[in-house]
Amino acid sequence: MNTSSAKAALLLCLVPVFLILVSCVSSGGGVSPENDVPSESVTPEKQAADISALLPEPQAPDTAATTSPLNETQSILSAVAESLARRDFPAALALFDLIREEDAAKTEIQLLRASTLNSAGRPAEARAAAEGIISREPDNTGALLVLADSAALESRDRERRAFLEQIIKLDPKNTRALTDLGNIALRAQSLGIAARYFDQALSADSTYGEALVGRAIVYRYNREPKQAEQFFNRAVNLYPRWASPLHERARLYKGAGFTREALEDLDAAKRLEPDNYWINVDRGTALVELNRKQEALDEFKQVIAADPDNFLAYVYSAGIKDELGDYEGAERDYATLIKLRPEYYFAFEGLGMIKMRKHQWAEARDAFLSAYRQAPKEYSYALLAAVNWMRAGRPDDPKQFLSQVLRTVPRESLEYTMLRLFHDMNGDMNAAIKADSEKNLDTKARMIFYLANYYDIRGNKSLADKYFLQVQELNRVATPEWRINEWFLEERGLKVF
Repeated sequence: MNTSSAKAALLLCLVPVFLILVSCVSSGGGVSPENDVPSESVTPEKQAADISALLPEPQAPDTAATTSPLNETQSILSAVAESLARRDFPAALALFDLIREEDAAKTEIQLLRASTLNSAGRPAEARAAAEGIISREPDNTGALLVLADSAALESRDRERRAFLEQIIKLDPKNTRALTDLGNIALRAQSLGIAARYFDQALSADSTYGEALVGRAIVYRYNREPKQAEQFFNRAVNLYPRWASPLHERARLYKGAGFTREALEDLDAAKRLEPDNYWINVDRGTALVELNRKQEALDEFKQVIAADPDNFLAYVYSAGIKDELGDYEGAERDYATLIKLRPEYYFAFEGLGMIKMRKHQWAEARDAFLSAYRQAPKEYSYALLAAVNWMRAGRPDDPKQFLSQVLRTVPRESLEYTMLRLFHDMNGDMNAAIKADSEKNLDTKARMIFYLANYYDIRGNKSLADKYFLQVQELNRVATPEWRINEWFLEERGLKVF
């Protein structure tokens, strides 16, 4: 590789190109807060140091004018380094306009500007600049890295991989390209491939921070916590001003049950990178585990302020507000979750429960119907819809709906018996006997709750009260029916504190 190409490759390590920020909903409807790919490739210290390394050697003070073009360019690039360290990309780009035309035309400076354009979220301009360099220097690995990063920002994953593989052919020890390929494999859960790429990168440079963090994450996925911690520790010690190793080590600690230690790392990471709201997300989840709910809520408020469409933050925010009794706030968050991801049926469940608490029966019915459509095997949603349907109007109103549901329910199940009770509006003795003999206590408590509602809708207050109290005695607090039951008991003056 020629000298210009080598310098160009080094330049591409100067700018954190893009943040890989992941939050997802699992197929079962649960939420995973994991962000398992390092968010930066280099530290601010390394950015500044690498820029300095690329600058020409200054002349001795007694022979060089302090206002020489060379010194002016050095001064501007030093200011660029400071802006990049602050992640102030607009300021860094503005500084390039101050460089004299002769220096600005140099490949190294063009590449630094192109990489900064990627970091500023302007990939089309970065790609155009890199393609201009490639037209003159087809094997310039630095320009290929810019093109790979532009492709990543524009979600052209296949093209990105092709650029990275082209770089590896030209320069088999290119740590940045090897690490990026490792991160691609890591996101695809191809752990063996990811480990090989990270190992190759570390063989070329044992101090390369992003490869250290990536290899540690692979160890964590492979349930090798000691090795993971060793690699995280190395990255933390080598780059004390880089937040990512602390952030990822916190996830290791939290997953192993060391929540307080995780929070210490997250506190340190937040001091280093206060604008990274994914650190706030992980701080919030750690504080929830430590039962510091109000502090956790403050973290999620910060996330929502930074990213108003952050699904995960609303999930936690809604749940905490609901638990702390801020039902109006929880209702707003559930409504936002439904707009963001209507397939997330737990939001309909939460909204329906709050509507029931407010005796907004028709709106509660609609929420539970929506939840049931998303999760048609969750027969409790059908029962909750029926209860609210009857409370909003007449007992026969949900009959057609219940007929459809009954066709899908196992006939021997207690759920079938209870659904049949609400469909026929008789058979309560049989339902009571079956509920009393049910061995699964969660199912038993839930079905007794519906039996209480049946009697309440029919106007038999004494039997309704009896069964509402029996639900409380079973103490199955993990079910939504238990929470609604507590509200009903409080309204009826039966709440036992």
